[in-house]
Amino acid sequence: MHDPAMFPDADADACARRAALAILAECDPATKAAQARALFDAACARPSCIDPRATLVEPDDLPGRPDRPELVAPSSLKRRSMQSDAGRAVLLHALAHIEFNAINLALDAVWRFPSMPLDFYLDWLKVAAEEAHHFSLLSARLAEFGHAYGDFPAHDGLWEMAQRTRGDVLARMALVPRTLEARGLDASPPIRKRLAQAGDHASAAILDVILRDEIGHVLIGNRWFRFLCDADHLDPYSTYERLAPQYHAPKLRGPFNFEARRDAGFDEAELRALAGLDGAQ
Repeated sequence: MHDPAMFPDADADACARRAALAILAECDPATKAAQARALFDAACARPSCIDPRATLVEPDDLPGRPDRPELVAPSSLKRRSMQSDAGRAVLLHALAHIEFNAINLALDAVWRFPSMPLDFYLDWLKVAAEEAHHFSLLSARLAEFGHAYGDFPAHDGLWEMAQRTRGDVLARMALVPRTLEARGLDASPPIRKRLAQAGDHASAAILDVILRDEIGHVLIGNRWFRFLCDADHLDPYSTYERLAPQYHAPKLRGPFNFEARRDAGFDEAELRALAGLDGAQ
């Protein structure tokens, strides 16, 4: 539903990109999620509120986030069995943390990078809204286990990549949606299977929603990566091979979800290269 308060007047201060920056700075997760969804609805109802030319000043302390969870090194996070409620609560919390960061990443793309086509901003506002929906689903499910977001430690890998690519929209498109988020396409089916085997069909159903939407998000990343490559007459394959080590992207490791990656816009040459890493397609 369109929130008329999202854009109270018609001047430049009502720009949706400025609103995205304000939401990115919001610390309360539930408020951030609700506002991200409202902003997408408002921008769809009034696309003229998006000003691609606006150059905004970055405030201190982005992104806004709560005092908890404690952020720790990935190596210090222990895996737990999904056969127990406690283990599944830890998993749901980890997924909620990923989705919270994904809201921030999408909003950051909206405000940070000027002079892109209007559809670029609408695409990433849509991603922010869908990530907000995922976060809300996971938070509600986590509450059924007697926990809330912030109860367990987490790591900050997604936002660290956002920081590294802050000055290069091409690198951002290459390495956040096409690399980090695409890893979620590979990880979702085995996690869903283990949840179902543990009898947790409610949590497994949330994974179905997330995978469906994340295919679309990675597709958006592929679309804009190739758009930017075409605009600068760059070969997308060699460009990715250059950017990945330059920005310290994680090494790609199988098993890969080839069907989901194909649906998300990876072409057959890219899938063959992944198959070589995986050993089989």
